[in-house]
Amino acid sequence: MMLTDLTLAAARSGLRQRAFTSRELTEAHLAAIEALNPRLNAFITVTGEQALAQADAADAALARGDERPLTGVPIAMKDLFCTEGVRTTAGSRILGPFVPPYESTVSANLLRAGAVFLGKTNMDEFAMGSSNMTSAYGAVENPWKRRQDADAVLVPGGSSGGSAAAVAARLALGATGTDTGGSIRQPASFCGIVGLKPTYGRCSRWGVVAFASSLDHPGPLARSVEDCAVLLGAMAGHDPKDSTSADVPLGDYQGACGRSVKGMRIGVPREYRADGMPEEIEALWRQGVDWLREAGAEVVDVSLPHTKYGLATYYIVAPAEASSNLARYDGVRFGLRTNGKDLCDLYERTRAEGFGAEVRRRVLIGTYVLSAGYYDAYYLRAQKVRALILRDFTEAFARVDALLTPTAPSAAFVQGEKMDDPIKMYLNDLFTVPADLAGVPAISVPAGLDANGLPIGLQVIGKPFDEETVFAVGAAIERAASFDALPTIRAGTAQ
Repeated sequence: MMLTDLTLAAARSGLRQRAFTSRELTEAHLAAIEALNPRLNAFITVTGEQALAQADAADAALARGDERPLTGVPIAMKDLFCTEGVRTTAGSRILGPFVPPYESTVSANLLRAGAVFLGKTNMDEFAMGSSNMTSAYGAVENPWKRRQDADAVLVPGGSSGGSAAAVAARLALGATGTDTGGSIRQPASFCGIVGLKPTYGRCSRWGVVAFASSLDHPGPLARSVEDCAVLLGAMAGHDPKDSTSADVPLGDYQGACGRSVKGMRIGVPREYRADGMPEEIEALWRQGVDWLREAGAEVVDVSLPHTKYGLATYYIVAPAEASSNLARYDGVRFGLRTNGKDLCDLYERTRAEGFGAEVRRRVLIGTYVLSAGYYDAYYLRAQKVRALILRDFTEAFARVDALLTPTAPSAAFVQGEKMDDPIKMYLNDLFTVPADLAGVPAISVPAGLDANGLPIGLQVIGKPFDEETVFAVGAAIERAASFDALPTIRAGTAQ
């Protein structure tokens, strides 16, 4: 087996047993990036020299018995996390020249755990998108191909598409992502890997370039449920620098992956049966229900009646918060600066040149719904509906331990296929948005292939701060599904 084919947990075990060194493991992944990134465009910035230096330090630490949770494990960072001395772009031209003088809490936690950083992964600009087509640094290619029309270039999902593509293509053992409306789970489903959105406040947002502050959730992407559990344990924790960070003890996430689901009550929300959902996704959902029954869980029907308002609510709240957060990019303090004849002209020119079309669209929507005369009609009403969505989850979790749904209403689609219709693009978040609005944890697990041989995932949604149950149920689905299909483009394949 090639080193790049190992799971994160297996690589960590091999490092501790001295089966190979961190330098060898890191060099293998850097070689894979060099070979495949020109095509996949999964990385915006590759930090090869830094990664090798970190790998050598990890090998020295292992030699003296200093074994931390991720010592010597090479992973990738979504280019939304500020990294000290390493360019951080958020996928936007306006931050193209920005080199942070500080480290985000999540990346600092991972470094403290011994991780090796391979580079910064591509993403939709400011995390706004469901396809990784809005990046100022070019689209990311999904490493999977359709059985029919194999020449079609597919999207990896977004906004964490670069992270998902890198993990699926064996360019990294794991990666960080952020999930605001589904941006970890949807690309995980499209790329045939596992992606976890933790509870809001479980992972610090300090040093993460903000999109929508009340919705942004940092989390891990990896090739197994156990790998995500290892990463979450290293990433998470209370951070006094983030006022929304929760001072709640971490769980035994890796241990939870081996826990039985016997006796658990799993809810199936009837409102997630969307009109026009492909039969193969509906069939996989039914199969997931059967797998959990066979594992000893009780499956019950539940209702989340305000689910149908989730997308509309999200696309008022998120743009409103984006409009406020992105006001700081004015060409004066940092990032891109386009001179004008006066200060207002400088603002206008800088923002027009620095922001892409999707970001401008959302800023305009957000400014509109926050404006005088519309605030009560749109933003305030959306916040009231958001409270009702959270109440739906609270009432459901009084009866069940977790919920099971599809992750996305389709498999990966062709680049550009939905770009001319923003509504169709936004509908990709249909099943993922409610969990973000409620702030509850959710995981996507690859569970099957569609008729074209593309991966599709199942989603497990849990109670606030109960990631352990989410991991237990996700691992049960993973064992039952035995998903071992591989993407067409990956390290070690001839291109």
